[in-house]
Amino acid sequence: MKVKPFDYKKRNMSVWNEVAPRYHKRWATAKRGPFQSTKKLVELIDIQKGDHILDVASGTGVVTKLLNRKVGKSGFVVGADTSTTAIKVAKTWNKKSSNVLFVNADAENFSFKEKFDVITCQYALFFFPNAQKALKNMKNSLKDSGKLGISVHGHPDRVPYFDCIFEAVTRFIPNYIPPGTPDFDRFGTKKALKDEIKKAGFRKITVKDYNFPYSPGTFEQYWSNYLRYVAKPIKEKLDTLERSQRKELKEMVKENTKPYTKKNGMIQFPWEVLILTAKH
Repeated sequence: MKVKPFDYKKRNMSVWNEVAPRYHKRWATAKRGPFQSTKKLVELIDIQKGDHILDVASGTGVVTKLLNRKVGKSGFVVGADTSTTAIKVAKTWNKKSSNVLFVNADAENFSFKEKFDVITCQYALFFFPNAQKALKNMKNSLKDSGKLGISVHGHPDRVPYFDCIFEAVTRFIPNYIPPGTPDFDRFGTKKALKDEIKKAGFRKITVKDYNFPYSPGTFEQYWSNYLRYVAKPIKEKLDTLERSQRKELKEMVKENTKPYTKKNGMIQFPWEVLILTAKH
């Protein structure tokens, strides 16, 4: 049964309210692996002093903070997210900034009186049930001279950090990813991403491909961190497995990581990131 967008959003919001603090600590502020893209996204969008910027799905405010440094005291940055917990973390992370505002808003439905010079969106477009509605909403919020900057994870084959576990887990838990969840990799190729942005009416679209290698440590570290940091709804599903199934699952995941495991036992994953820039 297909889940309605509202129900999916409600569920997704609940998950992010739970995981936001540890996501912020473990990923967003680490500046390793895929989060090396934060700096690259801000560089490519070419921020000017005094710009007014909207950071859509701003999460815990890591991109927002870097944007704020670029616009200076004469600029202004608004971070918009549906997770109240993420916003709380973002406000603390950006507490020394007087020209940053965080608002609780849905990417598909927000409305601002002001038009922005730049809109950014890092690692979130694939979460939106109606990506076109969100993109057209962004376009309507840009000045005629405005710019868009978007980052997404690449193709699953080039982001094995997720797929090594996902491929194995779905054999044991077919509904591991709840019905109605948008495909995580639906914009994971240059063509798919560019086509989606073009469809929303943007022009002068450029998509650049990057690889930001990431090491989660040894297999035991990779596996234990997965179990430690996974969201509660997924953990509950894993807990239904029998001990023998969990052991078999772990061995399957270990087998999947072998192509990326070095002689010293450390795993080194490639991590493809696509960064798009476009004009209104």
